[in-house]
Amino acid sequence: MDTLALFADNIVLMTLDAAPWLLFGLLVAGLIHAWVPQDGIARLLGGRGVRHIVMGALLGAPLPICSCGVLPAAIGLRRAGASREATTSFLVSTPETGVDSVALSYAMLGPFLAFARPIAAVFSAIVTGLLMRFLPGEEALELVGKTHTVAAQTSCCSSGSCGGVQAQAAPEKTAQSPVRRTLGGIGYALTDIFDDIALWLVVGLVLAATTTTWIPPSALGAYGSGIGAMVVMVLVGIPMYICATASTPVAASFLLAGVSPGAAMVFMLAGPATNIATLGVVRREMGNRGVVLYLSGIIVTAIVAGLMTDLAAESMGVNMAVQLSGEGEFVPMWAAAGAAGVLLALGLKLFIRKIRAFLGRFGTLKSQNP
Repeated sequence: MDTLALFADNIVLMTLDAAPWLLFGLLVAGLIHAWVPQDGIARLLGGRGVRHIVMGALLGAPLPICSCGVLPAAIGLRRAGASREATTSFLVSTPETGVDSVALSYAMLGPFLAFARPIAAVFSAIVTGLLMRFLPGEEALELVGKTHTVAAQTSCCSSGSCGGVQAQAAPEKTAQSPVRRTLGGIGYALTDIFDDIALWLVVGLVLAATTTTWIPPSALGAYGSGIGAMVVMVLVGIPMYICATASTPVAASFLLAGVSPGAAMVFMLAGPATNIATLGVVRREMGNRGVVLYLSGIIVTAIVAGLMTDLAAESMGVNMAVQLSGEGEFVPMWAAAGAAGVLLALGLKLFIRKIRAFLGRFGTLKSQNP
């Protein structure tokens, strides 16, 4: 019973630590959605040069769009004239990081990884985009019909309207007042974005609390660093559908179990950037060779970023135990509790919607089969 009580305490403490930063990240994500203009982005990404590839990575890095939601956004850029290289860099950097995931990283992983994570994501995106230059020259692609269908068929977001879809609906915002526009963006973040990450956030927090409660900190220390551990993180991350924000508490659980910060970095890069839907769209747009280059770029850059992260942590004398336990203490308890309350209310609202949708489908099936 004492162990279960400790487990419950750990969940509460981790939730209180993470809640203010997660809510802050969601609010910033809502402001970006409301105010960052979508028109004209494709014009910046139309070339195959390094400048366009870097621009694609930098444009995607702060956007709060999940692994699946980025697909229609990236396809929209392609249809508007963006090159394969720039589209690929956008496709990689967008799900690997974002303002919401960086804020949560600061709370759960500490300032070192919160700073290193977006740098590693941009590096991964640029290198993967450069690899696409090895593909044959561009052909005339018919993206208006088939590609749009692929985007709809491969959507794997729980709400069915991920960030990328919403990002394409920007033009009508211009007719709204600033207040309504801002509130609309915040409302989008607290519904669509939160709905897409809620399940994995819960899973990650439970894993982190389980690790803290039952696994000694040194249990995986002997196996948690080096190339071997990073290859394991790649194998774990690639088939998993998980957003950058939701991957943060899972990475924290790995760190608490004794893996190195570099190995955790590999998971946070490989997991969000790859899933079956993404690979399917890459294959349709760029062929089998494009899929090989895409996966190679992500795997190689994730491992290189992991090795560089471990090297930097060692040279700077970073103590991950201090990083994991020392952040968030300056947030007043009332603010942490209030943020946690808001997130719990959003989670309860999501749960009620899911139950109602399930009952509605069940009632429809029952009426069709008396």
